[in-house]
Amino acid sequence: MYATFLAHQWMSFWRSKGKGGTIATQLIMGFIILYLVLVSIFIGYNMEHIIEEMLPGKDVMLVFNGMILYYFTIEFLMRLQLQELPTLAVQPYLHLNIPKSKLISFLNITALFSVFNLLPLLLFFPFSILKINSDFGAFACIMYLLAIMSLVIFNNYAALYFKRLTIGNLKAGILGSVFLVAVGLLEYFKVFSIASLSNHVFHVITTTPPVATIFPVAAVIMLTINTRFLKRNLYLEELQSAKQKKSSTDYPFLDRFGETGVYLALEIKLILRNKRSRSTLTKGLLFIFYGLLFYKQETLDANKFWSLIFPATFMTGNMIMLYGQFMFGWQSAEFDGLLTSKLNIKTFFKAKFLLFTIGSTLLTAAVSIYGLISWKILILQFAVYCYNIGVTSVITLYFATRNYKALDLSKGSAMNWQGITASTMLQTIPLMLSPYLIYLPISLISNPYWGIAGVAITGLAGLLTRNFWINFLTKEFQERKYKIAEGFRQK
Repeated sequence: MYATFLAHQWMSFWRSKGKGGTIATQLIMGFIILYLVLVSIFIGYNMEHIIEEMLPGKDVMLVFNGMILYYFTIEFLMRLQLQELPTLAVQPYLHLNIPKSKLISFLNITALFSVFNLLPLLLFFPFSILKINSDFGAFACIMYLLAIMSLVIFNNYAALYFKRLTIGNLKAGILGSVFLVAVGLLEYFKVFSIASLSNHVFHVITTTPPVATIFPVAAVIMLTINTRFLKRNLYLEELQSAKQKKSSTDYPFLDRFGETGVYLALEIKLILRNKRSRSTLTKGLLFIFYGLLFYKQETLDANKFWSLIFPATFMTGNMIMLYGQFMFGWQSAEFDGLLTSKLNIKTFFKAKFLLFTIGSTLLTAAVSIYGLISWKILILQFAVYCYNIGVTSVITLYFATRNYKALDLSKGSAMNWQGITASTMLQTIPLMLSPYLIYLPISLISNPYWGIAGVAITGLAGLLTRNFWINFLTKEFQERKYKIAEGFRQK
């Protein structure tokens, strides 16, 4: 049965209309994966030498043990964004007389064929075989490798389970993101150390190998949870779209905005109902961890705000940048209908601005927790927040009037290059550099705090002149709307 499934997928690939572009994309991805594999092999066989060179005087086993759980924590976050759900592969068989258990088993097996499951083996296995086998014996080495292999499997199914859970339950996604942020902050403030925990656990495995059996048990439990979830909710996202379930069109908090609120409610429903838009916004939630990488106490003490403007801008405005870069491609499927309807273009743009403002406000509120590190972070984030809603949103919508690429909303955003054009790539340059054009001259002439004030004032000026920019964007849209519609038809 499994061979039949694979044979059908192979034939489906070669019979598809867009196989030329798919083959080109797969070749590019193949070269990238080959490069990662070769690098992983090189690092794996030279791990001991690399650790000694980078951390002279440190115990090699102490460092190696400490990095394992760190690696799998970061890998889990990457899986949430890059690992695709293998659901569409068996969707055509749902109406056939095929046991659900076979379909679920096929999904679970195909999920194992991922580069994420290969790289850790190439990284950790060579060192473990060479070092642990010689220092602690063959049995300890085998159990050590078993623990790593089990972590790979656990991460694989945990990421898939979390992604499937958040598709059907938005609250679960928010709670999961809050949990990850909390763990990151505990690590940052040294209340909890992943490295110390990892070192302790894997040191115990080398001295008491049977302890490693905990990891395969955890992997089996995670696989069981994932399998039971699939049995209860097989292909929840496809079933939802197929049944066209009606949902409430009322968002009471948007009523005060009148017609603008109606358009915004439609946009919110578009986001929540479609895979591409949901995954794009979910991806943005992970960028709130940027602060853990950039917000260093020594940088704040030295008032080197120039190095913090980029992460602060991206954390508070990634919804504008990630979602806005594909505007108006989100409406490409019904764009012709919009043009023939009694659509008020100005109100249409007002709804976009309101969406960006609400999204950026929520992100800024979420990342304000970094204010526990220093009050300076709150000032910086508020300044770039004003800049994002006042200036970044205008730049994004201006480039949107030059976007002629349609989007397939049923596909995820991971490794999906559809809709990415020279325009979408070029717009990141002014979005990222424009705050520096304001901050650097003022900070050099006066001081860094006046530079931050300049960024905030520029944003507020853009916000106060929003009606002017709406009229300007409406004019740009009216000049290009038929060209945009023609581009959206060429799918």
